[in-house]
Amino acid sequence: MPILPSEFAATVRSRLDRPIELSLVAPVFDEEGNLERLHARVCEIFGAARNWELILVDDGSRDRSPELIRELARKDDRVFGVFFAKNCGQTAATAAGIQFARGKLIATLDADMQNDPVDLPTMIEKLGTNDAVVGYRLKRRDNFVRRVSSKLANAVRNGLSQDTIRDTGCSLKVFRAEAIRAIPLFEGMHRFLPTLLRYHGFIVIEHPVSHHPRTAGISKYGVMNRAWRAFKDLLAVRWMRTRMIRWPIAEVTRGE
Repeated sequence: MPILPSEFAATVRSRLDRPIELSLVAPVFDEEGNLERLHARVCEIFGAARNWELILVDDGSRDRSPELIRELARKDDRVFGVFFAKNCGQTAATAAGIQFARGKLIATLDADMQNDPVDLPTMIEKLGTNDAVVGYRLKRRDNFVRRVSSKLANAVRNGLSQDTIRDTGCSLKVFRAEAIRAIPLFEGMHRFLPTLLRYHGFIVIEHPVSHHPRTAGISKYGVMNRAWRAFKDLLAVRWMRTRMIRWPIAEVTRGE
């Protein structure tokens, strides 16, 4: 029987050093102009401590991203590179990073530097006894069409999924490792992680975060190239909600 990717990742995790406090997971696809800046920004925020790692998951990039990830890993052993043989999509890259992560807490962010890691310490502080903190962008630095389409998409998603997440497109999130690993991921599900966590009884709170204009590379998402796919994914999430198993337990008894 072939080994599952999650089992392979768990084996790798077990052979590495002791668990750490925080893993930062960033999917990478053609982001050569941002990777060194991302690493420098993370180092600036979290300093020289050894209790964090930056996991860069290359999703079949066609530029120099893989080379730069290897170079960063050689210079800083807190950088962990994972490389796909071909492009598999953002959900697959996010899932791989989550499975390889050693941190008790797992933070996700984009590699394009539009999300600022500077918000993460506050989000971690806000976590408290909750299972996840997800960001929502107070002032989006995108064009008018992208901002409007995002608002409409969030309204539709919340209406069909019966949730209240303000900004499902914001990648800046902090999870307890045991919570996020309890959620099965399918293609396109990275947009619905907070909703899926709530479906499974985990507590998710929201926190405002900053947003910056892209200064290097190009966006991989447009309004039209993801609208239909996102809508189909949303229907799948709604179907999952209607089919969830709920246990109407009246009593539990245990003998001495």
